[in-house]
Amino acid sequence: MTMRVLIVDDERDVREALGQTIELADLDVVRAGSFVEAKDYIDPSFDGVIVTDLRMPGRDGFFLLDHVRKIDPDLPVILLTGEGDVPLAVKAISDGAFAFLEKPCGAKDFLATVERALQARASVMENRRLKLETDRGDAAARMLVGVSAASDALRARVRAVARASAEVLITGEPGTGTPKIAEVIHLLSGAVSRPFVKRSAAQLSAQDLGSALTDAKTGTLYLDDVTALTPAVQFALLDALETGRDVRVLSGTSRDIEDEVAQGRFSTDLFYRLDLMRVHVPALRERPEDIPVLFAHYVAQACEQANLAQPAITSDVIAGLMSQDWPGNARGLMNIAMRFAMGMGDDRLTRTPDAGLGLVEQLAQVERSLLVDALQRTQGRSGEAAHMLKLPRKTFYDKLARHGLKPEDYRR
Repeated sequence: MTMRVLIVDDERDVREALGQTIELADLDVVRAGSFVEAKDYIDPSFDGVIVTDLRMPGRDGFFLLDHVRKIDPDLPVILLTGEGDVPLAVKAISDGAFAFLEKPCGAKDFLATVERALQARASVMENRRLKLETDRGDAAARMLVGVSAASDALRARVRAVARASAEVLITGEPGTGTPKIAEVIHLLSGAVSRPFVKRSAAQLSAQDLGSALTDAKTGTLYLDDVTALTPAVQFALLDALETGRDVRVLSGTSRDIEDEVAQGRFSTDLFYRLDLMRVHVPALRERPEDIPVLFAHYVAQACEQANLAQPAITSDVIAGLMSQDWPGNARGLMNIAMRFAMGMGDDRLTRTPDAGLGLVEQLAQVERSLLVDALQRTQGRSGEAAHMLKLPRKTFYDKLARHGLKPEDYRR
């Protein structure tokens, strides 16, 4: 995690005391007595946060905050204020400061605020790194869209298995996109310049399997719905794998493959041979914060392909999306997005939350969806999101905490 803290205060004793507190927390500290001393550290690559006194001779904390906002609006600035400066500090929060603390402040409160700011900065720097990887051709960041922790874990897992050369079993409910995961693994692997061959297992004969292995040459063969292989083709595949053919086999299934093995419908030996590494794709209901992001992505894709103007995605549309269970997962969401892009109505975009829920639960669903939508639209800039929703800053943060939402998860 990001570990540096730039302390800006014209009073030497204050700088030293705060610096010692930072160092005792095993964090790196940089001390500056003025804006002039601090400005050389302030750039988009600074992997830390800034703690500054509000009132300083010459260029004060407001000037520093304004400078930071121009250089990097995602760089957290924590303001230290005197008792009479609280109204000014509140104004600074609306101008983009991360937080303010009254002097003298206790070490516990000070460090807690610094830690939150460091976590936010670490998230921003990681997102920028991922974007850079996307620009450089990181297929996981480019093709596996999502802002949730589950999506982050999925991308990390895909990158990890791609570096190996072993077989991979990809599991997930229908519509979660197991074929896309296989494609991304291939694109991130050392075989990216070699063939990627996809076949449906349901209608595959032993002869078809042999042809597919030949077509893949030294590349990758993906077998979709692998549990549908007939016993004869299972035997042929196991034989091919054990004879050491230079083809990497990826397989996907939406069924409970362990149960298929237990029921004697799938070869135990083949299962263990295919399950050397595993990637599980989470269902959409397990990562609801990805729904607005994926929907916007699919709508943009559909509009680009059909040369259509992109329609506005209103908060009512988002609320309708968030109220669904999405048994069809990403595929079902994509279908709705395509119809939305073409101006075709769908009840699921206007349906109220689950009628089986009480009023409080229904309102909570809608409230969460609106918060997610505001964070997504403002790319995690909490001040702008609160303003969009016409909420006081504290109320906005209270609601985020209640719903387990973090602005840094939506920053790009």
